[in-house]
Amino acid sequence: MTTIQRRRVVITGMGTVNPCGNSVAETWEALLAGKNGIGLITKFDTADFACKIAGQVKDFNPDLYIDRKEQKKMDIFIQFAMAAAQQAMEDSGLTAVELSKAERERFGVVIGSGIGRLTGR
Repeated sequence: MTTIQRRRVVITGMGTVNPCGNSVAETWEALLAGKNGIGLITKFDTADFACKIAGQVKDFNPDLYIDRKEQKKMDIFIQFAMAAAQQAMEDSGLTAVELSKAERERFGVVIGSGIGRLTGR
């Protein structure tokens, strides 16, 4: 007989960048209003494609989260992840000092991305 070990998980902070919003609050507000984030593709010319719609992140400002020099080194989906991670840290209320004193092996991060790099650079 297998024993199932139950572990406690505490979500201390959340962050998101997605087609419905660039923060948890924006996303929740859009979802409650029945908005879905899907629309015409504006990031590139779709003339040669049958599909003209997608879920695109709109009005994202990486300057709020990442130094401009560092932005040039990373694709946009990495910038989204960095922004969401910073939002989650701010939402948690934890500071760098508190984290340095904490048992770091007891912390974890879950990141989800539907797709990675699409640009040719």
